[in-house]
Amino acid sequence: MDISVLSGIGTGRAKQLLEIGIRTVADLLRFLPRDYEDRSVITPINELIPGAVYTVRATIAAEGENVNFNKLVITKIQIEGNLQLVWFGQPYLKRAFKKHEEYLFTGRVTESYGRLQMESPEYEKAADINLSAGRIVPVYTLPKGISQKMFRKWVKAALDVGLKEIEEHLQEAIQNIHFPESNEHFYNARRRLVFEELFLMQLALLHIKGARQPGIIIGEIELKPFLNKLPFTLTDAQLSTLDDIKADLQKGQRMNRLVQGDVGSGKTAVAAAAAYLVINAGYQVAIMAPTEVLARQHYKQLSNLFDDCILLTGSLKAKEKREAHEAIQNGKARMIIGTHALIQEGVAYHNLGLVITDEQHRFGVNQRAALSEKGFFATLPHTLIMTATPIPRTLGLILYGDMDISTINALPPGRQSIKTYRVNSAYKKRLVTFMAKQVAEGRQVYIICPAIEESEADIYDVNTYTERLQKALPDIPIACLHGRLKDKESVMAAFAKNEFPIIVSTTVIEVGVDVPNATLIIIENAERFGLSQLHQLRGRVGRGQHQSYCVLVTDSKAEHTLERMQAMEKSNDGFELSELDLKLRGPGDFFGVEQHGLPAFAIANLYRDMDILKEAQQAALNMYESGANVDHLVGKIIKGMVTM
Repeated sequence: MDISVLSGIGTGRAKQLLEIGIRTVADLLRFLPRDYEDRSVITPINELIPGAVYTVRATIAAEGENVNFNKLVITKIQIEGNLQLVWFGQPYLKRAFKKHEEYLFTGRVTESYGRLQMESPEYEKAADINLSAGRIVPVYTLPKGISQKMFRKWVKAALDVGLKEIEEHLQEAIQNIHFPESNEHFYNARRRLVFEELFLMQLALLHIKGARQPGIIIGEIELKPFLNKLPFTLTDAQLSTLDDIKADLQKGQRMNRLVQGDVGSGKTAVAAAAAYLVINAGYQVAIMAPTEVLARQHYKQLSNLFDDCILLTGSLKAKEKREAHEAIQNGKARMIIGTHALIQEGVAYHNLGLVITDEQHRFGVNQRAALSEKGFFATLPHTLIMTATPIPRTLGLILYGDMDISTINALPPGRQSIKTYRVNSAYKKRLVTFMAKQVAEGRQVYIICPAIEESEADIYDVNTYTERLQKALPDIPIACLHGRLKDKESVMAAFAKNEFPIIVSTTVIEVGVDVPNATLIIIENAERFGLSQLHQLRGRVGRGQHQSYCVLVTDSKAEHTLERMQAMEKSNDGFELSELDLKLRGPGDFFGVEQHGLPAFAIANLYRDMDILKEAQQAALNMYESGANVDHLVGKIIKGMVTM
C-alpha cells in the first residue's frame, strides 16, 4: 500500500519520506521511534517550576496576539491559570486556538518579568485522540520540514489502515512500540521486536553457513619443513588456529574462516603456513592486500619462504603485468600476492585453491567475492580472512555468524608493551622535545590529526601541524600524509625506508605496514576517536626491539573521554578494549554498515540485548535443525544482508 494513501502525504511529502526509506504504509510502521517522552503526567499550573518541561491541561482564556520584536513575530496565547504560551516566528498560530476550548500543551516553562510562560509548546485538543500529550510519546529521527506531531498523525493513520500488512504475531508489538499504553507495554513490545530481528538474522546466517559449497580436499601434509624456515617458534595460540585451518582443509567443504588477532599476534605466519599446505597439494594461493605498500611488504616477507612467488599490482609496467598474467594462467606462479589487481579482467588462475584476504574490512564485499570466485572448474577456493581489528564476541556473533572464527589472543614472547600516556595541549613543547630525542636516537615518529585542513577551532589538521612542526624542527625532514594525496603509497614507502623520521598523517596510515623503527605515536584530539581505532593507531609502533610510546593528546574533560583514555593507559589488550568500545559507542562504528555486512538494526542493540540474542540464536538453531522450510523467513532478511 503506497504511502500516498494517507491523508496529508502528497508528492512532496512522499519524496521527503523516501529519503528515510519510507515508500509504503508498511515501511512507515517499521520506521521505529528513536526515543520516547513520558507526557502522561498532567501537572497543575500552580505547581509549575521554571526550567523544566511539563504537560498541562488548560482552557484558552483570551484571543491570541502577535507582537513584532526586532523583525521577529512573537505569538502569545493566554490560558486560564496565569500561564502564557509563546511561539516565535509562527504568526499563523494566533488563529489556531478557540477561546474557552480545552487543550493539552507540552513545553519548557520559563519565567519572564515575574510571569510564567511556556515556550513553543506542542499542543492538541483535549477532546481529540491524543498522540503528542497525555501519554508516552514517540520521538522519531526525521528529515527537515517534517514535524514530530505531523509524523505521529501519519503513523496513527498507518496503524488504522495498514496494520494488517504486518505479520499477525507482530501487530500488537508494532502498535505498542509506536504508541505504548504503559512502560510495561513498551518493554514487552521492544523485546518481541528485538527477538524477531535477531532471530531472522541468525536464521539467515545458519542458512548461508549450511549451504556452503564443496571444497578442495587437502590431505595430510608435513608442516615441519616450513616451520623450520621461520626465524621464530609459533605460539600455542598460532598453532591452535593452524589446527583449525588444517581441519577445514580436510573436510571436503569450502573453508570460510576468519582469523582475528591483535596487532603483532602473528596472523601472517599462520596464513603462510596454510598457504604452504595448499601449494604442496598442487594448488595456487592468492593473497590480496588493500594497498600496494602492504602487498609489497607481504611479497618481501613471503619470497623468503616460497619459490614461484609473484607480485601483481596496478603500478607494474605493461610487460611486467603481461608476464605476471601468463605465469598465473599457466600455473608457474604458485603464490600470487597483490592488490585489487588480482581480480581485474585478464587475470585467469590455473588452479586457485586458497584465497587469503588481509585486513578484510578495507575491501568492499564485491571485491572479496570476485576473488573467491576465481576458482577452477566447479569448485570454489577456500577462503581465509585476516583482521587485526579485535571484534567483540557479541558483534562477531552477528557480523561473522556465517563464518568460522579463530582468535590468536597471545603475542609472541619478547614483544614489549607500548607505554601509553594521556596529556593535554599544555605538554606541546615537551612533546616536540621528546620527538627530537627519539629522532636523535635513530627512531621514527607518527603524529595523527583528525582533519586534513583547518576547519574548526581546537581541531588539529595535518597541513597546519606539519608547517608548524617543521618550523620547530627545521633540521628534521617531515612528511605529510592524508587521503587527498594522489601518491599516498610513495609517501608511506618513503617513511618506511626512514627517508622521513617524522610523518604527520590522518588515519590513512596503513594497518599492517611494518615500520619497526617507529617508536612514538602522538594522537592529537584523541577524544575524536573510538577505543578500537585508538588501539589500531597505537599498533603502528612497538613492532621492533625498542621501547615504544603512545601519547594521547586531549583537552576534553567529558566523562566518557576520560573513561576511554584511562582504558588505553591501563590496557594493551585489543579484545578487552573492543568490548568496552562496543559498550560505549555501539556496533555501528566498528565497520561501515553497507560495506562490511553489519546490518543496520532497526531496534536491536548488540550490547544491551545480548540475552535476547542468545535466545534468538537457540530458537533459530532449533528451527534450522528441525528440517523446517525456512526459505520464506530467510528471504525477508537475506536480501539486505551483505555476506562474506
